[in-house]
Amino acid sequence: MAIEIKAPTFPESVADGTVATWHKKPGDAVKRDELIVDIETDKVVMEVLAEADGVLAEIVKNEGDTVLSGELLGRLGAAGAAVAAAPAAAAAAPAAAAPAAAASSDDAILSPAARKIAEEGGIDPNSITGTGKGGRVTKEDAVAAVAAVAAKNSAPAAAAKPAAPAAEAPVFAAGDRVEKRVPMTRLRAKVAERLVEAQSTMAMLTTFNEVDMHEVMALRSKYKDLFEKTHNGVRLGFMSFFVKAAVEALKRFPAVNASIDGNDIVYHGYQDIGVAVSSDRGLVVPVLRNAELMSLAEVENGIATFGKKAREGKLSIEEMTGGTFTITNGGTFGSMMSTPIVNPPQAAILGMHNIIQRPVAINGQVVIRPMMYLALSYDHRLIDGKEAVSFLVTIKNLLEDPARLLLDI
Repeated sequence: MAIEIKAPTFPESVADGTVATWHKKPGDAVKRDELIVDIETDKVVMEVLAEADGVLAEIVKNEGDTVLSGELLGRLGAAGAAVAAAPAAAAAAPAAAAPAAAASSDDAILSPAARKIAEEGGIDPNSITGTGKGGRVTKEDAVAAVAAVAAKNSAPAAAAKPAAPAAEAPVFAAGDRVEKRVPMTRLRAKVAERLVEAQSTMAMLTTFNEVDMHEVMALRSKYKDLFEKTHNGVRLGFMSFFVKAAVEALKRFPAVNASIDGNDIVYHGYQDIGVAVSSDRGLVVPVLRNAELMSLAEVENGIATFGKKAREGKLSIEEMTGGTFTITNGGTFGSMMSTPIVNPPQAAILGMHNIIQRPVAINGQVVIRPMMYLALSYDHRLIDGKEAVSFLVTIKNLLEDPARLLLDI
């Protein structure tokens, strides 16, 4: 008896999803709890696992198709059962020929994503050496093969550049005058929509200041080894200081932690801090819940966990939902100054930047100090300029004298 493969149940905030990648093709054996297909929503990629051992009998929704919550994606048959060809394959060849084609020893075993990348890169899929289970050619194998061919055909300077993910930026040989159109990922499309929404519905302004990171850096340098040893390998970074400073400042200026709902202002009695994390799919903002109750070690561990999940595409929708305030760090990419865009319905966002050794005047003397520019973008409908400036000055003061964070003064 066939088992129906259905899309996951989406949260209320997610209307639909897109079939991103089928990891199996009709006729492939499937083991219980093995990944079959990825569903991309505008927030996360959701994995659909096999409910039992068997054979993928039919694909109902192909890659790129839009699916609703709980909608049928395909069918899983019992091991050894006859396999129904996919609709596209059925139109091209009789169903009876599918097992023979699948069994051919001359063809490499490719995932659909790998085959697509190979074809778009203009290389023979059968020429790729697979590193997956049973010699299967994975998506990463295909990307590497395309990059290798491009490097071979390109000038030395072009060959030295690392290949970008195929879905975002195809690799072209130097001198090629070609163009390729690829659809936006749902995540990037949603980010674009929210950024435009923020700029068109808010009275958004940005105020700047600078912070001397000398004391924080000295404290971190002095205790980082002991901190890591005491907290089971958790490393002490700068972000935890900024999170704790932001929490304290939000307590003093509750409007910065509030949001607008229609004609109402919603004040939050908690500080849920969103931390912007870069991933291959784009920028995501997982949330540290009740950051006011977290220690520096808990903040650092939470951020490290989010970063790992983002790189692996394992962040859940719940981990990226909500948040009362956001911190983004463009300094990790070398940014000196920027104006971050508020993430609705939040009222403000703090932007961190690169730390640069610069001459500054302290007590009438010119000294070299590690300085960072800070930017606070805020919704002027809710937050007055005085509050925004005072909030940013509070963060500056707390970071320049981190003992204040411990003494709560």
